[in-house]
Amino acid sequence: MLKTRILTAIVLLSILIPIVFSGSSLAFTAAAAIFLAAAMWESQRLFNKPGAILISAVWAFAFAYLTLQTTNFSLQTLFTVCVLFWVFGLIPSLKFGLPDINSFASGLISGVYAVTIFGCFVAMSYLFGKSAVLLLSVLALVWIADVGAYFVGKAIGKKKLAPTISPGKSWEGAIGGAVLVLLFAFGCAYLPSLSDTLPARIYHHQGLVVMVVLMILIAVASVIGDLFESLLKRRIGMKDSSGLLPGHGGVLDRIDALIPVLPFAAMFVALWNL
Repeated sequence: MLKTRILTAIVLLSILIPIVFSGSSLAFTAAAAIFLAAAMWESQRLFNKPGAILISAVWAFAFAYLTLQTTNFSLQTLFTVCVLFWVFGLIPSLKFGLPDINSFASGLISGVYAVTIFGCFVAMSYLFGKSAVLLLSVLALVWIADVGAYFVGKAIGKKKLAPTISPGKSWEGAIGGAVLVLLFAFGCAYLPSLSDTLPARIYHHQGLVVMVVLMILIAVASVIGDLFESLLKRRIGMKDSSGLLPGHGGVLDRIDALIPVLPFAAMFVALWNL
């Protein structure tokens, strides 16, 4: 399993990294649209929705159209809506649970989650348009939070964060991940070679306190995204969102923590013109 996981990661990175640094909007949009379609298909399956393939294709087409065409659509509005959807629509589910999968309320949550996935990929495209380094720095913040939480949790984790949703997560791990995110952010802020990263841009435009607060919120948001997808899988009895990525599960399994983070980060980049 580990060998398969590593091989899949190598193949994906060998494809995606050249695309990110190519500067080609067309290549990036094409790759992102494929992953968006896969994520939407998996999301619809987690909500037991019919016509998952057609729905995913519609979302992918809408993404490609929005990112490749000049429109008057406000991206900052989309990013803000995604953040509000998480705060008022999806996060409460972590406390109160999900409704019956066949209920109207579940269908509503399905639509809200689909919008946030769409917003995640639009934010990804928006940040890519600003700078490949800017986009990669946001991805790195989520990866660092995840890796830090895993290893710190394994080493000293005792108090369960959400035992009924994801028994392996601990408060110690989540805090450890946030601390590593802050250390990375400080490095970005004070190293001239990393001046194009998100933490450095926030630090130079808004100051140290704002940078620290936003980095902590990003670390928290990454955990929330992971927990919400775990809640969806637990309700329907799935271990992985799909088997599209051998050794890794599905696309949603790899981007769940990014779904709330990317629109959140892009919202401030657009707001402050970073």
